[in-house]
Amino acid sequence: MVELQGIPVAPGVAIGPALVLNAEGYSIPRCHIAASDAAAEQMRLRVAIEEVSKQIEANRMQTAAVAGEETGDIFSAQLQMLHDPRLNAELTKRIAFQRHSAAYAVSRVLHNYATALRRLDNPLLAERAQDVLDIERQLLTELGAATRRPLEDLSESAIVLCHMLTPSETASLDRQHVLGFCTETGGPGGHTAIVAKGLELPAVVGIGPFLDKISDQSLVIVDGDHGRLIVDPDEETVARYRRRNEERRDLAQRLSELRSLPAETSDGVRIRLSANIEFPHEAASCLERGADGIGLYRTEFLYLSSAEEPSEEDHYEAYSQVIREMDGRPVVIRTLDLGADKMGRHPQVDRENNPFLGLRSIRLSLRHLDLFRPQLRAILRAAVHGDVRVMFPLITTLAELRQAKMLLSTVAEDLAVSGVPFRSDIPIGMMVEVPAAVLMLDRFVREVDFLSIGTNDLAQYTLAVDRSNEYVAELYQSTDPSVLSLIRRSVEIANANDTPLAVCGEMSSNPARALLLLGLGIRNLSVPPSSLPRVKKAIRSVSIEECQAIAERVMTFEAARDVDLYLIGRLRELVPELVVS
Repeated sequence: MVELQGIPVAPGVAIGPALVLNAEGYSIPRCHIAASDAAAEQMRLRVAIEEVSKQIEANRMQTAAVAGEETGDIFSAQLQMLHDPRLNAELTKRIAFQRHSAAYAVSRVLHNYATALRRLDNPLLAERAQDVLDIERQLLTELGAATRRPLEDLSESAIVLCHMLTPSETASLDRQHVLGFCTETGGPGGHTAIVAKGLELPAVVGIGPFLDKISDQSLVIVDGDHGRLIVDPDEETVARYRRRNEERRDLAQRLSELRSLPAETSDGVRIRLSANIEFPHEAASCLERGADGIGLYRTEFLYLSSAEEPSEEDHYEAYSQVIREMDGRPVVIRTLDLGADKMGRHPQVDRENNPFLGLRSIRLSLRHLDLFRPQLRAILRAAVHGDVRVMFPLITTLAELRQAKMLLSTVAEDLAVSGVPFRSDIPIGMMVEVPAAVLMLDRFVREVDFLSIGTNDLAQYTLAVDRSNEYVAELYQSTDPSVLSLIRRSVEIANANDTPLAVCGEMSSNPARALLLLGLGIRNLSVPPSSLPRVKKAIRSVSIEECQAIAERVMTFEAARDVDLYLIGRLRELVPELVVS
């Protein structure tokens, strides 16, 4: 039994067989062969090399005929790599002496070559890593070992173990067969983590290199509560985790009884408890768990979960489905937050060195009006079906906010001229996600109907920490005193201007942190659907006076670790059943 530690990003426990994908997304079994099969495996490899050589030579000739000999020589370099004596000697050694299958030998050796090239200071040589990976792909395909879309071809339940998953790949996971996942890279606040929580898939990220230590189909346990991956667990460990799953189901059953009860503190203060969603089908889950509405509809996943760019009608149908299902409850639709680690059908021409500080979110939308206009039209059209509010993300300057509002007005005029049914009187809000917005909030608050704090990005930009980077994960803390100070200032300004203020970041989904937010003056929370019962239980178990005492004490601390330890201690005292052991 091997236990690996990573970063917990989506709670829960999954037990099942591993589907191991290599760094390029292929499923290559860690397969050993009998000594008597080595010669046959060597022959399979030689045949594959010859077939790939023919393919590369055909590519060279075809390219040279169209683009000239110099361009065709790109493939000549690949041929030299493929027939390099040292490469072939190492492959032969792996098969003959380490008893690796041809496919596994190719996967390990060429992956190591590509990694070594990437680490070189010489950028020209480092770029050759892609040629090596291309050869690897062709050889694995020829050997019949590289399934091009292993995640799409699943027919049995599995736990996905891979180098990384993008938010769009995560959004496309087959929830019927994928029980959970673990990755070598990633951070606690990345969008992959957010999607995993929305899909209710136990997930651990940022484990570091581990894929070559695990065989395909090995029994593994993903502990999304504590950030553990357990490989080949013994019977006692499996039994312990199965008991925990039973306890979790029992608690969920008890908490489900709160569904029809309000999120109200013990001293009678009503809290609006809404849900964050990425996909229209989640609306049903929100109602089942007693959500007061949709506090954050992340519409960019309409792009990320589709192979084609959605049309205005696609937007309209998706929004209308959610609005109708919520049956009069408020639905806050956030406009597209594409860019950074969430790219849609508008990839950047040049690779950005710092994409989280670059052309993303409202900046990208205002740059690509052909992308933004259809969404705004769809929102205004869908608004005829219920209580709809629109919210702009990552607003940093007053100019951005005013430009977005002006475009919304222009779109409304176009719809009126066209005679298309729509509503233009919907409330307009903005996300408070950057320190600049907090510092200027007394100006912003005059131009919006409501505010919503996105603690994920607010922590990222306040602390200068890439929230998807596992190397600085310990610095990414929404309970850092600096972040809490910005939240408190936002509450003060919103209250002074009688403007509704919510928190819709992942911070509010943690019951202990939710109590802190109530103590800071927040009265509107929006959380993933799976977190609704636990957060409601926490709210109904305390008084506002107790929450204010928590906040008062917390604001004296100097480090996030001290804050979190104190909050867990208080939650254990006030609502012990919510503390995961």
